[in-house]
Amino acid sequence: MTSDPSDEEPSGGHLRPTSAGALTAWVVVGLVGGWLIHPITERTRGSAPVVTWTQPLALFLGAAIVGATAWVTWRTVHVRRERLEPRRAVNRLLLARSCAYVGALVAGGYAGYAVSWLGVGAELADQRAWRSLAAAAAGAAITITAVLLERACRVRSDDDTT
Repeated sequence: MTSDPSDEEPSGGHLRPTSAGALTAWVVVGLVGGWLIHPITERTRGSAPVVTWTQPLALFLGAAIVGATAWVTWRTVHVRRERLEPRRAVNRLLLARSCAYVGALVAGGYAGYAVSWLGVGAELADQRAWRSLAAAAAGAAITITAVLLERACRVRSDDDTT
């Protein structure tokens, strides 16, 4: 006799938080990619990309927006004890996960690019390194605020006793 899928118990719908291991893996991928951009672009184009202040500022703006969303979500769910509409909760969780991974990748990428300029006596090397470090810090800020947003989306299940 075959069982009807509609007769089975629901799985519970639990999601695990974003793991530090996954974020670390994306940082490492970004580090390697960012470090490789410098020599590859110099060989293919003749010059490496210039990092302006626009990149770190835009990333910090993104971190501020995600952080504000985390704050509003935390206040709604944990302070006022209100429920989010299911689609809004899923959208915020999806935003948090994607921003955490992309922020880690961007942080690693800009850090790798900054490291690639250490000890290089080229014109604008110091400028590229410092601006890349600022962008890496902004990428890390996005990752941190995204993880905070993910934590703000967590709700207590009915079977929790604490």
